[in-house]
Amino acid sequence: MKIPYIPEDAPFNGDQKYWLAGFLAGLHSRLMVLEDSKQVASGTSSAATTQLHILFGSQTGNAEALAQSAAKAARAQGLVPVVQGLGEVDIDVFATMRHVLVVTSTYGEGEMPDNAQLFWQAISASTAPRLEQMHFAVLAIGDTGYDGFCQAGKFIDMRLEQLGAKRVSDRIDCDIDYEEPSNQWIATSMPQFAASAGSSGTALENLPEAPVIPGSNKQNPYAAALVTNKRLSGSESGKDIRHFEFDLTDSGLKYEAGDALGVIPVNDPTLVKLLLSQLNADYDTPVSGFDRSLGDLLTYQFEISEPSRKLIEWVGQNTTNQELRHVLQHDDKDTLGIWLWGKDTLDLLQLELTRSLSIPEFVALLRPLQHRAYSISSSSKAHPNQVHLTIATVRYHSSGRTRSGVCSAYLAERVGRGEKPAIFISPNKAFRVPANNEAPLIMIGPGTGIAPFRAFLQERQAVSASGKNWLFFGDQHQQHDFIYQDELLAWQESGLLTRLDLAFSRDQSKKIYVQNRMLEQGAELFAWLEQGAYFYVCGDASRMAKDVDKALYQVVAQFGGMSVERAADYVDQLKKEKRYLRDVY
Repeated sequence: MKIPYIPEDAPFNGDQKYWLAGFLAGLHSRLMVLEDSKQVASGTSSAATTQLHILFGSQTGNAEALAQSAAKAARAQGLVPVVQGLGEVDIDVFATMRHVLVVTSTYGEGEMPDNAQLFWQAISASTAPRLEQMHFAVLAIGDTGYDGFCQAGKFIDMRLEQLGAKRVSDRIDCDIDYEEPSNQWIATSMPQFAASAGSSGTALENLPEAPVIPGSNKQNPYAAALVTNKRLSGSESGKDIRHFEFDLTDSGLKYEAGDALGVIPVNDPTLVKLLLSQLNADYDTPVSGFDRSLGDLLTYQFEISEPSRKLIEWVGQNTTNQELRHVLQHDDKDTLGIWLWGKDTLDLLQLELTRSLSIPEFVALLRPLQHRAYSISSSSKAHPNQVHLTIATVRYHSSGRTRSGVCSAYLAERVGRGEKPAIFISPNKAFRVPANNEAPLIMIGPGTGIAPFRAFLQERQAVSASGKNWLFFGDQHQQHDFIYQDELLAWQESGLLTRLDLAFSRDQSKKIYVQNRMLEQGAELFAWLEQGAYFYVCGDASRMAKDVDKALYQVVAQFGGMSVERAADYVDQLKKEKRYLRDVY
């Protein structure tokens, strides 16, 4: 049975193709499960006709990209891959699957990504079905800079084993530099899946290699000219929020509203010089095992602003600083976070150490310099040859030194007009404008969280969408922090922006936030949800997104006349219908 697909020339936009592809994948999954069961019963099953369900949990698209890589490797082993988001998987259908690969990221401090939460609730429930017939493996990606490293993958791996599933390959936990180890693990695991299917595998030869396109990923970035760097916040604002525009003419890069742009930063040369001085080394000092000088490594290759866990632990074991030693010995993560606030790699090296740290040892303790992903704030339909970003420049003063954000300050201060920083498109298919142009949109985007919603509004304007649009926006002071004010008011005047609710927290004695405005307009907000509105949130995950989520449940319960349990079911249904979507960080 062939895998259904949407032809490239089909008369659908990107979001419609994505929705149809997911629908067909689910339909194909159910049909193939029945077919596979018949073959098992008749003894004719083989790897060449065996499905491998590749299920991903992804917050920003990385796990989904890995799932697609795994699908290609599966086809090379003669398996039939079916790729789906975990949130699309019905628990009863999941119980019938025989071969499953889960690829998942971890969100926040050890939480499930948004599109995996309902799946996790289903398999962790006491009513979850037994899975003795399932063969599985888990590929987890995370960031050792956060607590709960790869915790989502660890939880799913453990729970599937508890339910009786048989592990085909040991779980791998990948750090931020996940590409090489994950691809090696995939290459090793696919023959094991083929073997578990009862066949040595019928490899599909001569699979075409995907073309290498500059700007398609962080290994192949595109050098895009910066054509605009404009401050949006007022001169008296406590923030420096900037609007950036990059030239994509002749780049071949394509993006959709809701995607992110990866920017590969260059470290602050002032901090590099201070580190070299602390190490008693020159910029051109060679480093064993590397073909670049120490200065180049500290400038382009390694994180130096945020100390790595390895460096923190080494310093903790080799310092007379009793405060750090005490925190580490008692494994007090909250206190460690407070102690580390505002400190960079240089601060740790300046603590009194009981033994010297050689340059090779020091470099071995550093983490690779990572790209920064920013929500795109433009629609390619409105700006076909440009991509826009909206970024708050991070600056603060600590211990006698001025500190700044690695990438935000790089763009704001050190990239001149016409210069070409390295960028790439990071697709986020789970955060899109609805294919239905008549659907209402509710968008919660305070501060720089407005970025994707500026793109959404440009998109809806470009396609003449008839659906209503409601934006909740806010910041500290209306006079200084009302970014994109002229655009938003013009859209409100034209009718594109049906409603605009503002929350400037410090313009009155009692602070008012977007979640407060939601509750004030709860009756109307619930009415929009009942009309099929999509509910979007973008911005700070640690506070705002949690407060907005709490307010949403309260609105549904209060204005829908529901119990707490029924309100929870209502919000869960919004998630299942992909009408409650978040881009939070």
